[in-house]
Amino acid sequence: MICDVKTGFSNLPVTMPLEQRRLHRIAVSSFFFLAGICFFSWASRIPDIQAKLGVNNAALGGILLCLPIGLLTSLPVAGFLVAKYGSRIIVILSAILYACTLPMLGFATSAAHLMITLFVFGFGGNMMNISINTQAVATETLYHKPIMASFHGVWSMAGFAGAAAGTLMVRFHVAPPYHFLCITTIAALILFIFSGNLIKKDTRDVKQPIFAKPDRSILNYGLIAFCAMISEGAMSDWSGIYFVKVVKPDAAWVTVGFTAYVCTMATGRFVGDWVAFKLGIKKMLQVSGLLMASGLLLAVLFPQFITATIGFLMVGAGVSSVVPMIYSAAGKSKIMSPGVAIAAVSTIGYLGFLFGPPFIGFIAQATSLRISFGLIAIMGTLIAAIATKIRF
Repeated sequence: MICDVKTGFSNLPVTMPLEQRRLHRIAVSSFFFLAGICFFSWASRIPDIQAKLGVNNAALGGILLCLPIGLLTSLPVAGFLVAKYGSRIIVILSAILYACTLPMLGFATSAAHLMITLFVFGFGGNMMNISINTQAVATETLYHKPIMASFHGVWSMAGFAGAAAGTLMVRFHVAPPYHFLCITTIAALILFIFSGNLIKKDTRDVKQPIFAKPDRSILNYGLIAFCAMISEGAMSDWSGIYFVKVVKPDAAWVTVGFTAYVCTMATGRFVGDWVAFKLGIKKMLQVSGLLMASGLLLAVLFPQFITATIGFLMVGAGVSSVVPMIYSAAGKSKIMSPGVAIAAVSTIGYLGFLFGPPFIGFIAQATSLRISFGLIAIMGTLIAAIATKIRF
């Protein structure tokens, strides 16, 4: 196979008709949308479900922990199933499980019921994450150029749609179970319309084993994902608090920092593929890491409204395409099947997403939020440093 040294994609001519490739791309995008709207619909109604069950914040924190536990539990299972049966069937089955579990969260009548359902929701959601990213890698190989970030951009768009739908449902006093049933109906339509255009054979020419010891490249990809997802988790959970307690703008402007971060992260995923194609994945990751570090340092060293907002814009742009690029690279592993490789990288990455926010809290309590955000800036520097040593 002849490959472009900079991008790592084949230079051989594409044999599949353009129309068929577009159908595959649209189908995969629709399932990314399904995953995003299900998750963010749930997230938008957490306060209502807390009020319904009458649990305090501490109890809610323990309940919500069941979702990442389900997620982590599914990681090795997902990689194995995708490698053994192919990603298409696992995408379909996990999408059914994920969408059908969503209304059960709204119908939960006790903390125990909600905890069990959240575990299943997290399990199904990550099964879908691994399998649909494997589909995305297979679709990307049909185009011989980076398109992975655009799929994650669709997931971000679904986040906006899910949050907006949640706001409307709350405004019109629609109870969470019926809100979630509407989302499940949308998911059923996506399954019915687009599942037939998912790629049926998603393995590469080289027959990789289902089980194999991760090589150094997979471990390095995992470390990059770990650093990126620590930053994502910290920004998601603490950027609003940073603005309230450190930047201290007027009450009407306290959400500007988080909004700036989310907007550039979503936008960056739609332009990230083009940038990666021009620069190459290595330079893309280096620039992304430096953008993250520079943005965080700007917000830490100059915690005024304008500079902090610009800093958070830079962080969003930097973090936007790191995980999609790493999933794309992992899916092309020469020693592991795509599903297993992506699951291995995800396992390391999600540890950062889970432990990043508590780490910020502990450091902030011991020192200050500014110092804790300064330490997170190191993650961006590490991404650039690790990317420099990897051969793509």
